[in-house]
Amino acid sequence: MSNKKTITVAVAMSGGVDSSVAALLLLQKGFNVIGLTMQLVPCGAEKVSGCCGLAAVNSAQKVCQKLNIPHYVLNFRQPFQKKVIDYFCREYQAGRTPNPCVVCNQCIKFDLLLRRAREIGADFLATGHYARVACKLPKFTLSKGKDKNKDQSYFLYCLNQEQLKYILFPLGDLTKKQVRQIAKKVGLPTAERPESQEICFIPDNDYRKFLRKNCGRINKLGPILNESGQVVGQHQGIAFYTIGQRKGLGIAGRKPLYVLKIDKKKNAIIVGAEKGLYQKELIVKNLNWVQGEMPKLPLKATAKIRYRQLASAVSVYSESKNKMRARFIKPQRAITPGQSIVFYRGNEVLGGGIIV
Repeated sequence: MSNKKTITVAVAMSGGVDSSVAALLLLQKGFNVIGLTMQLVPCGAEKVSGCCGLAAVNSAQKVCQKLNIPHYVLNFRQPFQKKVIDYFCREYQAGRTPNPCVVCNQCIKFDLLLRRAREIGADFLATGHYARVACKLPKFTLSKGKDKNKDQSYFLYCLNQEQLKYILFPLGDLTKKQVRQIAKKVGLPTAERPESQEICFIPDNDYRKFLRKNCGRINKLGPILNESGQVVGQHQGIAFYTIGQRKGLGIAGRKPLYVLKIDKKKNAIIVGAEKGLYQKELIVKNLNWVQGEMPKLPLKATAKIRYRQLASAVSVYSESKNKMRARFIKPQRAITPGQSIVFYRGNEVLGGGIIV
């Protein structure tokens, strides 16, 4: 990388401050930079306020004009519908809780977009993720970002060695506060743009309304059972519930009741006291190991079963040909099928998979 001026980096421009500063920093280092913005939401839904809508495209375009770099808009609506939205609906219909950001990173950003960037002559693809990639010959490593409150490595565990060699995360060694300061200093139009916390294709954060509108017939009524199997209420469709849910059950008890299990075969919701949410073990499938090979088992590591969680000590054992068993030292609250478990050694991401 000594001839930096000859290296072209495509930056995934979402219209937010993070990707804007990522592009700026690469320019300042002497790279040739181009901006790529993905159109993801279906036609007619362009007004969504997240990283998928028309506002994001316009915002990214303004940043690229400010930085005097070319900007291209890529129509990925069809693959996004197939790979992310359809998956989102199927998982809820099956009584599981999906993680669309993980799937988008796996199938869209770091597969389809990375390949398109390489096709148009880019040497690297950069994004505004708060994570770090390093080359420790002969392998690449993926690690947490410096900002503990913004670290996004959890969503990136599906990356592999072939992808990591072409990926840059310019914000990995920065905090969100520093990123805002950099944007303000140079007058980027996104410097004060608020951060979106919703699923990008559900701007009002009402996933139940989205499911009703986009996912066919999902409101098949069924029983709410207690742990003894007694009927204590009626649910509105298993797609509308998730493990650990307390509100919206429509039942009253002497003590608070929580969703403990979703039984797809019986079309039933099982509820009980909060203590029933705590478990030490889970089964995981669809594992990806960042280094490209399975670590020696049993694996001693730490793991997270959701993004906003501190990693907890865990041991990983072989369960069957395509599955593993993870056993935590401390019970974990609301282990949720469909979500991801991600394994770490210190700050390094070892890999992860889908909770069964």
